Amino acid sequence: MLYVIIAEDSADSPSRRPAARPAHMERMQQFQATGRLVISGPMLKTDQPDPAVAGIAGSVIIGEFESLAAAEAWATADPYVAAGAWSKVTVRPYHKGFGK
Repeated sequence: MLYVIIAEDSADSPSRRPAARPAHMERMQQFQATGRLVISGPMLKTDQPDPAVAGIAGSVIIGEFESLAAAEAWATADPYVAAGAWSKVTVRPYHKGFGK
């Protein structure tokens, strides 16, 4: 089943994200290699197309997991959680309606 992970950045995320980013990106690449990642990326603070200009408010990940518990465990094990860059992580079952 698909699950959406919505991660909200902490107030001091700009100082916490850089150190955790390489491990987070490696983890995302590994997840993508399994064929279970649908889409992922940062949520921006403004409507500027460049995240460096817009600022990052958090992240969205949609992927396939065995269960809600498995999706929650995977999400909370992210390096951004350990680094304190994400202050809140919400996981919900997701049903794809329209799109690619």
